[in-house]
Amino acid sequence: MLLDSIRTQLDSLSKSERKVALAVLDHPDLIVDQNITALARAAQVSEPTVVRFCRTLGYDGWHEFKLKLAQGLALALPGLNEQPAQDDLTADLVNKICSRSINTLLDLRNNLKAESIQQALDILKRANKIEFYGQGTSGIVAADAQHKFFRSGVPTVAYADPYIHSIAAALLRTGDAVVAISQRGNSPALVRSVMLAKRGGADVIVLAPSGTPLAELATVLIPIDLIFNTDPYTPISARLAYLVVIDVLAVGLALQRGPEFRKKMQNAQKALQEFDLQFDSFIG
Repeated sequence: MLLDSIRTQLDSLSKSERKVALAVLDHPDLIVDQNITALARAAQVSEPTVVRFCRTLGYDGWHEFKLKLAQGLALALPGLNEQPAQDDLTADLVNKICSRSINTLLDLRNNLKAESIQQALDILKRANKIEFYGQGTSGIVAADAQHKFFRSGVPTVAYADPYIHSIAAALLRTGDAVVAISQRGNSPALVRSVMLAKRGGADVIVLAPSGTPLAELATVLIPIDLIFNTDPYTPISARLAYLVVIDVLAVGLALQRGPEFRKKMQNAQKALQEFDLQFDSFIG
């Protein structure tokens, strides 16, 4: 995901930082064996420029960036860049799609920052209500989030219609929270709704690529930087990454709300199971 993040942010980098980015993308496997001087020489920039590049991507400096790059390359499974082909055997197709999904999750685990997750949990824990906004595929993720979070004890709703979530956003106030979900981060309607929510005083947690218009509006940004392929037969693993982040936030919120809350959730689950048993008996 680190390399995907670099590709996603290429257009927002300065001219000199872009040189560093291209040098890393050209030979990532060589970069992990080099020092900062070698990279600066290869990119034809100064060493401070390399450091600025690393910090622009959200790392403390060269050493943290190099460590994350090395970890990502070491964890990657074969098949990451392989495209499904028409003449693939079924076994090849299974391997390619599974490998891509596994790599996405490994990269996600390697690059998610605990500080951002904790900041998001702090907002969710004190929220009077939580609203999830998304459109298209991201709307499906928003609906899944609402399903997971409604047991949190906080009023929760999901909107995928841009007209509806713009109206809802305009009604939000201080103490409310929005989780805006976007795989591209540039939807004008979603950006508008987030601006309306912030204008009313709500906190906004954004799940989107770094350096996008939506990311710039976030109270807390949880960056998910993936490369999109326009081939309709290429599986997109982005949704899987977003769903896992939603799971992390939902479980984290349940844990932070304490044992009494978890007991209520268990009672609710038990009541549901008893209802299912009664319904099965009735059907039988």
